[in-house]
Amino acid sequence: MASLLPFLLFAFVASITPGPTNILVLSHSARRGLIATLPIIFGACAAAALIVLVVGLGAGETLLRFPRVQQAMAWGGVLWLSWLAWQIFRSTPPSLDPSAAQEQGLSVFSAAMLQLVNPKVWMMAVAVVSVFVGGGDKTLRLLVLSLAFLLVSLPCMTLWALLGVGSARLLSSAQAFKRMNAVLAVLLLLSAWLAVLV
Repeated sequence: MASLLPFLLFAFVASITPGPTNILVLSHSARRGLIATLPIIFGACAAAALIVLVVGLGAGETLLRFPRVQQAMAWGGVLWLSWLAWQIFRSTPPSLDPSAAQEQGLSVFSAAMLQLVNPKVWMMAVAVVSVFVGGGDKTLRLLVLSLAFLLVSLPCMTLWALLGVGSARLLSSAQAFKRMNAVLAVLLLLSAWLAVLV
């Protein structure tokens, strides 16, 4: 597959650049730690890889054929991300007491569902299928590209989680955590709303 190297570069850039999922992973890991965030990373990356496969098997043509479906998904995604931004903004700082109960973080299911309503993921999948799936055994190529995307996106998302863990170590007060949550909430809102307004 001569196009595999360009695809790997594309997958790296798509996975490492800031976006809604990256911001949520950073926020979650800052609050709950790396181990608690790993299932969320896997859920989000697996869902994105599955979307690449589903788009390649025909859903992409449907999306391109029905612009209203694209619009509904985009606005559904914006509303979902806006709600998540509000949750980040109003969340309380983690307790410095290890015995204190922590509130429930983002679930694996929520992370996977986020990808289903994230227009960036669907448009990325359409681009992958349009550019990197050529002739020959299309199903095999789609499986390889989906798996490659999963394997590239996992370490990229983990890097965002490590950034979150590192930022938590730098933030020693409840007020600092609140400021970080406010900044992350604003970034999440910007990434969501700019996707539909630009």
